[in-house]
Amino acid sequence: MKEVRFFYVPDAANAIELPEEEAQHAVRVLRMSSGDEMMLMDGKGTFYRAKITEATKKRCFYRIEEAMPQQRQWQPHLHLAVAPTKNMDRMEWLAEKATEIGFDELTFLKCRWSERTSIKTERIEKILVSAMKQSHKAWKPVVNEMTGFEAFLRKVQNENTQKFICHCHDEELGEKNHLKDVIERGKNTLILIGPEGDFSAEEVRQVLLQGFQSVSLGKSRLRTETAALVAVHLMNLANQ
Repeated sequence: MKEVRFFYVPDAANAIELPEEEAQHAVRVLRMSSGDEMMLMDGKGTFYRAKITEATKKRCFYRIEEAMPQQRQWQPHLHLAVAPTKNMDRMEWLAEKATEIGFDELTFLKCRWSERTSIKTERIEKILVSAMKQSHKAWKPVVNEMTGFEAFLRKVQNENTQKFICHCHDEELGEKNHLKDVIERGKNTLILIGPEGDFSAEEVRQVLLQGFQSVSLGKSRLRTETAALVAVHLMNLANQ
């Protein structure tokens, strides 16, 4: 049986052809042609079974045969805010794997001890789309531009969500519960992951005053991208 191919088309229900990059992949790489079936995903929760009506070297037209709304694997909004590492390969790996597991929103934080103070999200967006297609996810995570720590706190301070911060300031700021033991199932969740040098003690105190909970991800000292992926996995498991 021929494998059904997935393509990302944000306005799939109203469009009649694949976006240029997707069209070239379908026609040039996969050598698909008129009459072939494919699956479209709009990133907003619906798959579309479609059939190619015309394929040229650069364009691929389709007709929708069936709309297939998908059920969410998790109900609440899962938001990861992480200070990116200097090596962007590690952040790209995180974005890919977190999408495969499942989450809703990614924000890059500029903290006091951040190794990177700017980031281009275009490459991350492409990685999210690729991972979404590979793992057959019906929703594409939102990627936010890099945001300063204090500006981010102002943005989320009135959100109705459970908020956590992972840090290593055990002696200064008291004991922490493991994230898996405090996540409330079915509730929107935001978790902060700091840079390789960790959040500063002042940053941790600041978020605690805004109602965040300090949490642990276990006894091992994890690198930024590992900690972030563990957090996404725990949030996802708690809500499936």
